[in-house]
Amino acid sequence: MKRLILLSLVFLAVTGFVLAQLLNDTDWPEYNGNGERSHFSALNQINKDNVAQLKVAWTYASGGADTARNRSQMQCNPIIINGILYGVSASIQAFAVEAATGKEIWKSNLPDVAGTLSRGVTYWSDNQSKRIFFGAANWLYALDATTGKLIDSFGDHGKINLKTGIERPGSDDFISSNTPNTIYKNLIIVGGRVAENETALLGDVRAYDTVTGKLVWTFHTIPDKGEFGYNTWLAQPARQKFGGANAWAGMAIDRKRGIVYIPTGSAAFDFWGGNRPGDNLFANCLIALDATTGKRLWHFQLVHHDIWDRDPPCPPNLVTLNINGKQVDAVVQITKQGYIFVFDRVTGKPLFPIKETAFQTDAMEGEKPSKTQPIPTLPLPFTRQTFGAKDFNSFVANRDSLEGLLKKARFGTAYIPITGDMTIFYPGTDGGAQWGGAATDPDGIMYIPAKEIPVYTTLKKKEVLSDHAVNGSKLYQLNCAACHGADKTGNHDGSYPSLVNIEKRLTKEQITTILQKGKGMMPSFSHISDAEKNLIIDFLLNKNTDQKVVSTNNGQVPYHNTGYNRWYDKNGYPVSQPPWGTLTAVDLNTGQRRWQVPLGEYKGLTDKGIPPTGTDNYGGPLVTSSGLLFIAASRDEKIRAFDKRTGKILWTATLPAAGYASASTYSVNGKQFIVIACGGGKLNTKSGDKYVAFALP
Repeated sequence: MKRLILLSLVFLAVTGFVLAQLLNDTDWPEYNGNGERSHFSALNQINKDNVAQLKVAWTYASGGADTARNRSQMQCNPIIINGILYGVSASIQAFAVEAATGKEIWKSNLPDVAGTLSRGVTYWSDNQSKRIFFGAANWLYALDATTGKLIDSFGDHGKINLKTGIERPGSDDFISSNTPNTIYKNLIIVGGRVAENETALLGDVRAYDTVTGKLVWTFHTIPDKGEFGYNTWLAQPARQKFGGANAWAGMAIDRKRGIVYIPTGSAAFDFWGGNRPGDNLFANCLIALDATTGKRLWHFQLVHHDIWDRDPPCPPNLVTLNINGKQVDAVVQITKQGYIFVFDRVTGKPLFPIKETAFQTDAMEGEKPSKTQPIPTLPLPFTRQTFGAKDFNSFVANRDSLEGLLKKARFGTAYIPITGDMTIFYPGTDGGAQWGGAATDPDGIMYIPAKEIPVYTTLKKKEVLSDHAVNGSKLYQLNCAACHGADKTGNHDGSYPSLVNIEKRLTKEQITTILQKGKGMMPSFSHISDAEKNLIIDFLLNKNTDQKVVSTNNGQVPYHNTGYNRWYDKNGYPVSQPPWGTLTAVDLNTGQRRWQVPLGEYKGLTDKGIPPTGTDNYGGPLVTSSGLLFIAASRDEKIRAFDKRTGKILWTATLPAAGYASASTYSVNGKQFIVIACGGGKLNTKSGDKYVAFALP
């Protein structure tokens, strides 16, 4: 009897230990934590009382960082499932490591991924198979989650060519599914990034069978004849003439209801739409689709006839709110302009009034801007909305010349059509909100990283000789100068690199590959002829610059823009009043702001006694039930923990390179970790390849 009791006690002890371990082991199973994209975790071992004790638990060198030119990035939000962390390296290879130690289990060796970017991978399993889906270049790969090997029975020997089915006359080859895709049962729902010029591929959303790779359904984001929204394109056939309207930013999924929520990008070309009159559905929309069939349930267009590249930059958040005493399941979309749109998740009805507001419509010849744009009355914007002479910062350098430029510029409202004059966006074309997105907690509070830096551009008439014969210099101006500058010097924040003396950094073969396939944020130029590419390369290498070829760049768009130019002074600081980077808490139940603090700092300014200004930032927040918010994102190469109730900084650590990514949290054997990808490489910061995990001692 005693032996039976002893065995029973041992059994209960072991069972209790196992159950406790299972309860303590919490995963981060998908992009931004869950299908709601909440960036929220219920873990609470790390709390406000002990967060200052965090130390580095392990570091994983993923490999492939471009430390010579600092052009590589890691934007990955790693996922953690059953003690294994899955991520993407600086060389854009998928990998798996032990989540407790960082010890590598496997790393892929896939071809044709160089030059792309990735924000992470997607996990799916059934009783027979565990798979990692990984988008790189124009491919969607299916890997065995245990070994990292391609699953031969999926698609074409383990991969799907995402270009197939979205071609149109005159389109290029560029598509990249760089944001993790969305799982619903045995479907993987796929969007992608396409080019932003008139050669862009179609932006259709597609669902594939997770086992076979077979295409199950397609939603046309540019409608075909007979489909809803067809009449919002006055130039037909729109699906043959135009591209874009693509789901590049990610999606959210309500798995209980079987609804997927998809934000879509601008129609291409982004900055002039005279050739595509009309509101252009379903560009710049939040769309609710039946996840099983792809049938549209409802939509809301956030920007009509976008000519500002004002597409939503991140997945929406699914959250339950208390609106006037009633619990409402909501979907919330933040925007580059600093707006927050809140809808009933089922019906699409706005939960706060949205007003169609008139804006000026004077524009370049041929352009017909929308007379109104939808502006939420609540929640209040999380960024300032206008920039004028009074908004230069008090320590700005070369003030007189900047004020002189401003007097000749177009500025002052959210939606000013771009002309041949300097046109100022505030916040800039990159946000406001950026691809890192916002976090929400169960109380209905949203936490938003943002930037408030003016950006300027102009439209210039394309110059094409009457016989269309052009030399390398002219081809460069037509195809490259908008980003890299007319003088090849790039821009001062490093987002568009200088091409001066490029022959010292790249071979002709390497440049050819970049032009053909694209690299990083640069799209493919496969739509121009080999002869044109060769002349551009010769021009860059200062060879044979007098030779001419017949240009193929004679499309419907008569203008090109002069780039995405952040407005900095001669000392390299934004010209506007700080804060330049912010972290804001908004109560979605009431639409009111809780707090706002700067995110990041310039040490050179704080050393002079200037309070932290915030910096440009890329990456999202992580919120926990213990009252903490973790975020890296800033260009000062720090990760910080904030009190989510007040915005007070509680802990800071220096990273090996800037963490332009979103952090994840998880628990293994009862120990909680915070992990961040430290890839740097943007904003003139050094590139890196490290994943760094923090834990309590």
